[in-house]
Amino acid sequence: MESITLPLLSITTFLPLLGTLVILLVKPDKPRTTYRIGIGASTLAVVTSLGIWLRGVGSSFNQIEQLEWIPSLGIAYRMGIDGISFPLVLLTTVLFLTALIYSAKIEKRANSYVMLFLLLETACLGVFMALDLFLFYVFFEVTLVGMYFIIAEWGHENSKQAALTFFLYTLLGSLFLLLAFLSLYLHSDPLTFDMRALIANPPLTGLAAALTFWGLFVAFAIKTPLVPVHTWLPAAHTEAPAAGSAILAGVLLKLGAYGFIRFSLQMTPDAFQQFAPYVIVISVITALYGALVALAQTDIKRMVAYTSVNHMGYMVFGVAAAAALGKGAETSALDGATLQMISHGVVTGLLFLLVGALQDRTQTREMTEISGLLKTYPVLSGLFIVAAFASLGLPGLAHFPAEFQIFLGGFSAYPVATGFIILGLLITTGLYLRAIQSVFMGNPEKEIDSKGDLDARELWATVPLIAAIFIIGIYPDLLLSIIHATTELIGF
Repeated sequence: MESITLPLLSITTFLPLLGTLVILLVKPDKPRTTYRIGIGASTLAVVTSLGIWLRGVGSSFNQIEQLEWIPSLGIAYRMGIDGISFPLVLLTTVLFLTALIYSAKIEKRANSYVMLFLLLETACLGVFMALDLFLFYVFFEVTLVGMYFIIAEWGHENSKQAALTFFLYTLLGSLFLLLAFLSLYLHSDPLTFDMRALIANPPLTGLAAALTFWGLFVAFAIKTPLVPVHTWLPAAHTEAPAAGSAILAGVLLKLGAYGFIRFSLQMTPDAFQQFAPYVIVISVITALYGALVALAQTDIKRMVAYTSVNHMGYMVFGVAAAAALGKGAETSALDGATLQMISHGVVTGLLFLLVGALQDRTQTREMTEISGLLKTYPVLSGLFIVAAFASLGLPGLAHFPAEFQIFLGGFSAYPVATGFIILGLLITTGLYLRAIQSVFMGNPEKEIDSKGDLDARELWATVPLIAAIFIIGIYPDLLLSIIHATTELIGF
């Protein structure tokens, strides 16, 4: 008698959606009940993601779950993980759980808010585990819908305009993505949407490969985002609720970075190697531009938003450097880029939650209007300072091992570009030290209507992310061993 294997990938993906259905059917009258259902569903998703880890994450796609869907077109429900996708699955489940815990103060249409969050979590998990182009595209589009409504309905003063800009930019990127996917499908033999087959035997050459690569590039450059298609990001971050900003930076931006690896690098490797110098230039400009514009901000939330642009430039630089190095070369740049997707999600997600807590207490985000918060809110201030040090790349914290490997690998291919992009670290260090000195040091210049330091809800949301920052910084091999097992097999 055959043993029955639990489909943990599908269970993990659809548990949040199940929470949405429960809320829809029960229609809780009290926000507290709604959040208990949402947090319970997200907690179970964390547990099952750990179950996936315990079952074993192999170097190639494994734990495959497959059902026929539209066989005449080669479309199937295909799910699987490898060393690149699983860390992102774990990040997604943890960050959504902490964001929901933090959000429990929001009572305005709580049922709709939690349902949208859970729908968005299912969509993000589906993106990282899908092994079918059609299935990937469906999940990818659903993320756009969920985040649009979260920004528009629960954001700040100009939230509807910011949400519309976000929607239009990413919808444009989705059109390029669809055309690229159709190109991959129509050039495959036999015709298939199976990502495993397209990775094992990239079907494109010549002009078709070049055009498809640039179609993928536009789609993922908007989602990541890279300069000059980044302009939707600062407004979306600034206007979104704190938990929405944490998810936008921590998870949704990774959809673009993940796409560069999974599709551009693995399905159009020759074209990526050919055009890597152009991508390197764009990533260096993105990193330096993000850091310089962040330095000019007085709004602390916009400052953190622009540092996300800076860090995404590092990630794409690592992927492009790996593509340029060619088959058989060291994989440290790609290892670092993948690890930084995780570290950036944790660090920047935490920063946005803490900025939200700061704004709740001071009723402003302007750094020129607040000072001396270390005396008033020592816990909030201390956690923000740790997260800021992590973001600027301090050794022992999450970003350092990732960025070190990116720059180490990038130096092998582009030493001059690596030298320029490292300047971004110096600028980031300066802007965070300025923010710490301005906002947290000294004496309060005006009386603050204090609501107290971080409460239990906020601590439950933020302290686990602080712990993750230290774990990744001190023992990066916990994730790097999984990541490297896959990256060393990629034949770029």
